[in-house]
Amino acid sequence: MNTLFKILKQALLYNNWMALSALLGFLTIGSGIGLIMTSAYIIAKAALHPSITEIQVAIVGVRFFGITRGIFRYFERLVSHDTTFRLLARFRIWFYEKLEPLAPARLQQYKSADLHNRIVSDVETLEHIFTRVIYPPLVALLISLLMFVLLAQFSIYLGLIVIIFHILAGIVVPLASRPFSKGVGGELVHIRNQINIMVVEGIQGITELILLNYAETHQKKLLQLQNRYLELERKSTFISHLNETLIGILTSAAVLLTLIKGISLVNVSLLDGVYLPVIVLGVMASFEAIINLPAVFHQTEKSIESGKRLYDIIDAEPQVKDKVSKKINIKQYDVHFKNLVFTYPESSVIALNDLSFFIPEKSNAAIIGASGAGKTTIFNLLLRFYEFSQGEITIGGQDIRLMPQDEVRQLFGVVSQQTYLFNGTVKENLLLACSDAEDEDLIYVLESAELWDTVRQLPNGINTYIGDQGLRLSGGERQRLSIARALLKNAPILLFDEAASSLDINTEKKILQTFWNISRDKTAIIISHRLDDFENIDQVIRL
Repeated sequence: MNTLFKILKQALLYNNWMALSALLGFLTIGSGIGLIMTSAYIIAKAALHPSITEIQVAIVGVRFFGITRGIFRYFERLVSHDTTFRLLARFRIWFYEKLEPLAPARLQQYKSADLHNRIVSDVETLEHIFTRVIYPPLVALLISLLMFVLLAQFSIYLGLIVIIFHILAGIVVPLASRPFSKGVGGELVHIRNQINIMVVEGIQGITELILLNYAETHQKKLLQLQNRYLELERKSTFISHLNETLIGILTSAAVLLTLIKGISLVNVSLLDGVYLPVIVLGVMASFEAIINLPAVFHQTEKSIESGKRLYDIIDAEPQVKDKVSKKINIKQYDVHFKNLVFTYPESSVIALNDLSFFIPEKSNAAIIGASGAGKTTIFNLLLRFYEFSQGEITIGGQDIRLMPQDEVRQLFGVVSQQTYLFNGTVKENLLLACSDAEDEDLIYVLESAELWDTVRQLPNGINTYIGDQGLRLSGGERQRLSIARALLKNAPILLFDEAASSLDINTEKKILQTFWNISRDKTAIIISHRLDDFENIDQVIRL
């Protein structure tokens, strides 16, 4: 229930919109009840052949409720959908704002498909927290109170009958079916996540699955999950239809008891017979507000499970926290590691032990070593992806732990081993580094990275789409585009992390030469497990 309260706390930021939507829903169903009751009154009264003046007010009432029901329904839909979309936007932004400080340290244990499913499917499940969890009980409560007040004018017993049957249909029936549906909503969310993960991984790794003759096995596992999902959906649908049937029976029982009690009141002259069909049809119409209540329990369970999956991530403490928020003016860009000791969270193996080195401003340094020696750890610590407790890292004499994270990262132009290129154009990928750059600036950095001749020959030049992760470009071209992006950022320190290690020897040499060319007036650090060309390097740091 703690998760549900957290979700409701987020949703209640739009409590005014929710209240307005609930009011419009109440007025919509209330107008429907009014339309049926006034229509019943006209028909019953007309049977006595009265003068037109005696039913004139009822005729106006029919017109009024007929018109207002449509108007209120329109605005109820408009406001409730607007509220839902506001909630959806709120939940997505809230989740992303909480997620961003956790990257990358706290997110490495999650698969990308799992994260995608949480931020899309789970958040979309929460968008129904209003329309399917908060809204129906509010409207049902208001309608029940309205019916009690109306019927109590004729007899308190009639009011009690409708209240009792509303409770039976709206609360007792869902609770009675709860043992059969318990856990279904949560399992649906869980299996949906597994299906999405398997589909994404199956698409991304389809070549490996075919080569390893595992595609059929993967498909069978996916089919098993899909069959289980359909089985749970059928069970959920069956319970939903069963609830509807039981509510229908209770509606008929409420109408019958109201009719019996009404007849007894008519027989003792405590109720005008004209009002008997008015009351009976009003009771029948009031159950429109009750019919959706059983779904509240199912949707609540799904919302809680989706909420748990979101809070499982965002409740974690960020690995790195800013100790100060003010900007610090850095005038020199030398890098100094002093007696640094670092161990990754949840690991007992020391990644870096008493590491010290100094890289002067505007000099080149290579950090080399075998796999596992700690090269990537240096990369992560420089960019403040992880926090260290022993030793010191300074840039221009300033301890990076006393600088805001964003300010530290602004000092670096990074070309990483796993360069990510977005499914957009060459221009859009470059503008990530400097959103206000002109086309002339883009051409300049592409020329500096020795990629302009290639880009110029593309169908639409810099406006050519390069595909998912830049797959329309070769490996060397992707790395050159990453170099161009780093150059466009115009940061004082360039960091080159194993960015050419997966390329062939000739391409690697060309990429490295390009890197040295653009880093002449900057502090440059190249991280590699091997390096054959030392003529451009001022110092080598071997781990």
